[in-house]
Amino acid sequence: MMSFFRIIVIGSAIVIAAVSDFPHLGPKAVQANATTPEKLWEGFSSPVGMAFDAAGHLYVAEWGAGRVSRIAPDGSRVTFADGLSGPSGLAVGRDGAIYVASYSRDEIYRFTPDGGRSVHVTGLATPAGIGFDPSGRLLIANRRTNQILGLSDKGQLIPVIDGLQTPVGAVQTPDGGYVVSNIGGGVTIVRPDGTRIEAGAGFGTPGPGVAMTKDGRVFVVDYGGKTVREVLPNGQSRAVADGLRSPVGLVLAPDGVSLLTAAWGDGAIYRITIPR
Repeated sequence: MMSFFRIIVIGSAIVIAAVSDFPHLGPKAVQANATTPEKLWEGFSSPVGMAFDAAGHLYVAEWGAGRVSRIAPDGSRVTFADGLSGPSGLAVGRDGAIYVASYSRDEIYRFTPDGGRSVHVTGLATPAGIGFDPSGRLLIANRRTNQILGLSDKGQLIPVIDGLQTPVGAVQTPDGGYVVSNIGGGVTIVRPDGTRIEAGAGFGTPGPGVAMTKDGRVFVVDYGGKTVREVLPNGQSRAVADGLRSPVGLVLAPDGVSLLTAAWGDGAIYRITIPR
């Protein structure tokens, strides 16, 4: 995964120039008291994407091991799928299926809860983070084309946002806009009318982990730093957790009041209490 991020940064130089005219609204980093995360589990091999199913099982894509692990509510862990090539983004659909992006093979796989596997999407360009919008549409951060893509009901890939800066994660906000994590160029807020705000101040290098609460608060990992930050609607951000070693994955916990983050640097998963 370290090579994954180095490749992304090197390949972003031209893209940054293409979007340099985005508006900057002054200081974006808000001083706040960040909490110390609680370590829950360790021993993962380069964990990236994470998602919970309806029963409370946590699925973790392990880039370094080419597998997906599943953690039960009681904390027991099993290998759910292996033999994958660069598993990065991971999401659970309304149908209960588990979707996993292969960054190395430019594909997305669909797994049934009992482990049955099929190829769901092909023809991508280094897909990183994936997730579902409120309508149930699969969103894909297609890093190499600098796009967020949506998968239609008919299986067609449709551009949702173009002209980004090596995007690796995205969520759709309740107002119909988006927050996009760009590993080569900060965090971009896309308003419903298409206007954009750069919200990357305070981040070293944003990573694929983007999570949103039910009331629309958005959080992004700082892979190039040690924090998880809340991105505020006005383009500012504040650290809500500090002391992590290259956090990459992020997911809202089933309790709705905490986040789980996966740290690349020590292969551990931590819990973060969301501040009010």
